[in-house]
Amino acid sequence: MPKILITVGTRPNFIKAAPLLRALGEYPHIQTRLVHTGQHDNEAMSTVFFQQLTLPRPAYALSTAGSTTAKLTGNIILALCDVLPLEKPDLVLVIGDVTATLASALVAAQHHIPIAHVEAGLRSGDRTMPEEINRILTDQLASYLFVTEQTGLENLQREGISGAGVHFVGNVLIDTLMQHRRLATQRDPLAGRGIQSNQYTLLTMHRPVNVDTPEALHRLLNLIKTIGAQLPVVLPLHPRTAHSLDCHGMMA
Repeated sequence: MPKILITVGTRPNFIKAAPLLRALGEYPHIQTRLVHTGQHDNEAMSTVFFQQLTLPRPAYALSTAGSTTAKLTGNIILALCDVLPLEKPDLVLVIGDVTATLASALVAAQHHIPIAHVEAGLRSGDRTMPEEINRILTDQLASYLFVTEQTGLENLQREGISGAGVHFVGNVLIDTLMQHRRLATQRDPLAGRGIQSNQYTLLTMHRPVNVDTPEALHRLLNLIKTIGAQLPVVLPLHPRTAHSLDCHGMMA
């Protein structure tokens, strides 16, 4: 029986893995094992997503916290170096462009296990972004590259990647949207907050370049002030942003 090991680590991974796991569940001759690398592992960033997306309990829930991207990458690699020899999968499937994506691909490559990359070929052109490095290196390691848009094919071709391993497929984010759209529209997270439907601006901000320094936070707060003069601003506060605001005395 062929075995696929799917690694996830962050919110985007969880959202994209849900339709893949449902689809693979229709093939009982394929054994699927889910590994949670622990990049996001608290209630708000992990548990609630597993519950709402009805994701199966991971076969492995790793503890790999790191204070920097480099340390997190190393911790994930070390943990997976114990998992892969035990599981001996026929394929390691990685998703997106987060730290867990590249770390999983590196370990799979070192163990001579084929890699499938979902959302291959996406590029920002900005190599100062950790995600951009993760995308480029993962695509170089992958045997099977699942591309969601035409520009992804063009990017891979420019980098010398083409052939039978490249597949132009649908976007799993849309699959998740369609699966949960009805339930999402029934929720009213703004109830009792004095905000009218369609009369607000939704803002999310958590990338390091946007929130890790006082200068970046000042820009963020000025942006909120400018927009807020026209419409109320709803800001679901990412833990990274909250921590940075608190550390720089700007939470109030």
